[in-house]
Amino acid sequence: MERLNTYLAEFEEFLTKDSYNPVFKNLYDPVEYTMSNAGKRLRPLVVMMACEAFSGETKMALPAAKAIELFHNFTLLHDDVMDDAPLRRGKDSVFKKFGLNAAILSGDVMLIKSYDCIKEYDSPLYKQIMEVINENAIKVCEGQQLDIDFETREDVDIQEYLKMIELKTAVLFAGALKIGALIGRASQDQAQHLYEFGKNIGIAFQMQDDVLDTYGNNPKVGKQKGGDILQCKKTYLYLKTLDLLEGDEKVAFKELYDSNVEDKVAKVIQIFDRVVIKEYSEQVKQAYLDLAWSHLAASGLSGKFENEFKNFGNFLLDRQY
Repeated sequence: MERLNTYLAEFEEFLTKDSYNPVFKNLYDPVEYTMSNAGKRLRPLVVMMACEAFSGETKMALPAAKAIELFHNFTLLHDDVMDDAPLRRGKDSVFKKFGLNAAILSGDVMLIKSYDCIKEYDSPLYKQIMEVINENAIKVCEGQQLDIDFETREDVDIQEYLKMIELKTAVLFAGALKIGALIGRASQDQAQHLYEFGKNIGIAFQMQDDVLDTYGNNPKVGKQKGGDILQCKKTYLYLKTLDLLEGDEKVAFKELYDSNVEDKVAKVIQIFDRVVIKEYSEQVKQAYLDLAWSHLAASGLSGKFENEFKNFGNFLLDRQY
């Protein structure tokens, strides 16, 4: 999308103004490593996009966009520690490259710097932005705790899983849209509809990400193929497969998924294929996408920007990596 490329260039230029105290090289090198390993920059870009949709410009959204990107990457540093994940965006994760202590402490300073960005805004906008950030930061932590709890629980169901990805992943994307809309002087009602649009797109996006973890083009995904399976993650793919199997097949599948056999990923994928789990995942993803479109239509955006957001949503969910 051409508009996203314009936002990205503006955002990257804004980030080049960063400078870190060279005395604390061991603290800030992991931060620079993380922020330069750009990823998709989706969250800061939607802050800018939502702001422009209501105000016609993007410059005033840049500090908040940076705050969201710092916060998001802070969560990734700590997630990789908790998940013992060796890769992030195709490169060594921070804790693998710099060590456990660096990942924790550098993540902490990224969190603090994300809040520092918001001081650029005057009240009452400052208060509105902080309310969104704090509310969603707590939800992200709650979602992460659910994810951790699921590792030792045997009674996780699909609705609980969907709630977990809403909290852990989708609300930050939704909050980015709401913040951008508020900066662009949207009404509270308009901003909330964009929040709901983003939340439902975010859930659909995570559903797609779960599928790509297993079925994606590994060099393009930039993560360990089948990482969720290797870590025994109770994803939608796993939980729905359990629902579809019966008797001895169900018991055998659960034993396989909980095991550490050498060819575990290939065997699990064979079972996923047999119960057509990709097709079930696609149906759920589409249901959340339909909810997202309904909130987008109610947001009061101009036809031009409504189409831009639709194109953006389809761009995210049509990807194969």
